[in-house]
This record gives sequence, structure tokens and C-alpha cells, in this order.
Amino acid sequence: MLCSSEMHLLNRYGETITDGPGLRYSIYLAGCPHRCLGCHNPQSWDPAGGIPLDELVLEGIIEEILDNPLLDGITISGGDPFMFPDELAVLTKRLKEETGLPILCYTGYTIEQIETNPTLSKPLPYIDLLIDGPFVMALKKPDLLFRGSSNQRLIDLNERRNSALLR
Repeated sequence: MLCSSEMHLLNRYGETITDGPGLRYSIYLAGCPHRCLGCHNPQSWDPAGGIPLDELVLEGIIEEILDNPLLDGITISGGDPFMFPDELAVLTKRLKEETGLPILCYTGYTIEQIETNPTLSKPLPYIDLLIDGPFVMALKKPDLLFRGSSNQRLIDLNERRNSALLR
């Protein structure tokens, strides 16, 4: 069960090829503290937007994902999903356990900010690919893979975890 009704669902796309590698199920969450100039989704800034992401809504999402054998993964975007890290941890854990699909997550925080914050880092074990960093209009590059500005990074968290184990 989700930790609270604070997390709101703005939208979901059953199939998309623009929110990460392969055919993905995309979940857009409400709420963003970054409010980046030039944001392509400013309607996502309000944390009360959309509908509460309660247990019933989540069960429907999981059912939709399981009903589509063509999906390569799940993308969680927003807003900034890390605005509610406790709820995001519950959400990503459920999605990972019940679908087995890789999870990509967008955030305006950097991986360094997330890893050094015990609360923000709670969802990391369930995320496979992280796209970090705020959108910076002066660094906008439309030809970047799945990102809007050159400061944003695609971070393979599985590789990062494995290399940390080898140290």
C-alpha cells in the first residue's frame, strides 16, 4: 500500500517510445519543487494536480502493465517523482516486484544529492536507470537521448551498484 495519498497521478501512457529505451509504460506524477525555466510539463508542478495515486489506481496500473507483454519497461516522470520519496519507494518496489520490468525514473535532483540524503535515496534500489538533474534552458539540446539539457545524465543504477560492490 502507498504510504499516503500525497502522491498524485497526472497521467499514464500505456505505450510510448519517447520516455526511455524500447516500448514503455509511462507514469506521470504531480508535484515538482524545481520549477525549471522552460519546463515542458509545468502543469505537473502542483502536487495536488491529477488524482490521488491510491491502492485502487495502482492496482489498475499494474494490471494494465501485466496485460501488455510487449512492454520493455516502466518510466516514472512528472513533475519530480522524488518529491515524495517514501511513496516513490513503495511505488517502485511494487512495480518491480509485481511486473519484473526495468524502471527508469526522471528527477531534477542529481544522483549526488539523492545518494547523500537518506530519505531521497529510499527508491534507488528499485530503479534501474535514472535521468538526473534539472532542465537548464541555456543547456537545452533537442538531440539528446531522452533528456532535454546537456547537464542531465543517464545513470545505469544497476551498473553503479555492481561497481560499488566490487570496491
